[in-house]
Amino acid sequence: MTFALAPGAIDLYWIPLGAGAHVVRLSGKAYEAITAFIGRRPRCALYHTALEVGVSDGRFVIESAPIRDNEGLEHGVVAEGPVGTRWAGRFRLFRYEIRRWGGGSIPDANEAVSSPVRVANDLARAQRVLDLVPSVPTPVWGRDELHTGDMWNSNSLISWLLERAGADTQDLHPPPGGRAPGWDAGLVVARREVGPERSR
Repeated sequence: MTFALAPGAIDLYWIPLGAGAHVVRLSGKAYEAITAFIGRRPRCALYHTALEVGVSDGRFVIESAPIRDNEGLEHGVVAEGPVGTRWAGRFRLFRYEIRRWGGGSIPDANEAVSSPVRVANDLARAQRVLDLVPSVPTPVWGRDELHTGDMWNSNSLISWLLERAGADTQDLHPPPGGRAPGWDAGLVVARREVGPERSR
């Protein structure tokens, strides 16, 4: 994805979990089968989210994913966090990275469903999304350390950014029959933080 994005555009992608990664896809299906059984509901397709943001300086990709190599600076990595447990986060295999990648690409974006979704056309809001990326919370991936009722993961990053930037998130939902675990966690944490700011 090397095309230009108009300044102010914020595009959201719904990417099937594990697209291009056989192990992630299988583990995601197993997780969904268990949670669906416990919740006594039908199984859903799981989605991972990412953003493309256009500003005056160009196009940026925002995404959270496992660390693959030592080229974080080239991929615009601005933060990292542990996966599964904090002690395991000492090892690269159990860490995730948050990317704000100028001119970058979203892996498997060609498999995204009902995407991209234009969230906003507002240059100030798009710039705010970019500015907020380094300050996103980095709790343990896959856990609910922030007590939101939902685990924190890559979807939490995206929903947190959009909510904190003042984008309209009310009508943002996965494609029909789908679910985005972690999405609600980002919204809950962002709204907690915005509340005191508005009071001040």
